[in-house]
Amino acid sequence: MPVFLLHGWQDTGDTFQFMVDAFREEWPLVALDWRGFGRSEWTRDGYWFPDYLADLEALLEQLGMGEPARIVGHSMGGNIASLYAGLRPHAVRCVVNLEGFGLPRTLPDQAPGQLCKWLDQVKSVKDYDSFEQLASIILFRYPGITQEQSWFIANAWGSLEADGRVHLLGDARHRWVNPVLYKREEAEACWRGIKAPFLLLLGEKSEYLPRLGVDGTEAAFRAIISGVEIVRVAGVGHMMHIEKPDLVASLVENFLGAH
Repeated sequence: MPVFLLHGWQDTGDTFQFMVDAFREEWPLVALDWRGFGRSEWTRDGYWFPDYLADLEALLEQLGMGEPARIVGHSMGGNIASLYAGLRPHAVRCVVNLEGFGLPRTLPDQAPGQLCKWLDQVKSVKDYDSFEQLASIILFRYPGITQEQSWFIANAWGSLEADGRVHLLGDARHRWVNPVLYKREEAEACWRGIKAPFLLLLGEKSEYLPRLGVDGTEAAFRAIISGVEIVRVAGVGHMMHIEKPDLVASLVENFLGAH
């Protein structure tokens, strides 16, 4: 039975490689690229979050050998894993969630601005002069990683095209704002259905967790997810599986081995 590795927004399954290299054991692994990311095909009709749940279910049915799945998800992948574990508790053996803690709450009066921003967005493909340029931007955005890692990520995220420029493999439509406001209350209702052992890893230097306010506290998570185990990983931000792969690999592997 493989362990399923679910990557985050704008990422690819490739960047789990640093963590995988640090595993002590030879785990059977499946690391997908979500639709419209990495090497997966782009869709003609756009992207809606429930589709990822359906994609995960199809993957588990095809490769899961009929057994409850071990799932490790980062960021968006962690959110997908958490929602799915609450919706299909019988299909999930355990979850390791790396910084997939949902988005801040929204208010109805934010809807007009959100819809206007969505209408104004231009359908263009972001590209770069070179892999060096893309790597330097990644390093600036995530200062906790090394220059060598930024180069690896740049090559996982980009493709050299005939015009000599580097185009992102992910569909540019992923970068549009969602015209539908995020409803945290609905996500939390799904999380309350989680029955599987659940490990939540939070970066000590997380760039995103503080935005949640009281919703980002350990007490808030424990009130929603029964029996959740929470570990704050020292010295890392959101990309913890790249910044300190040895430490994260040990935490992930110990949890998987126990469940």
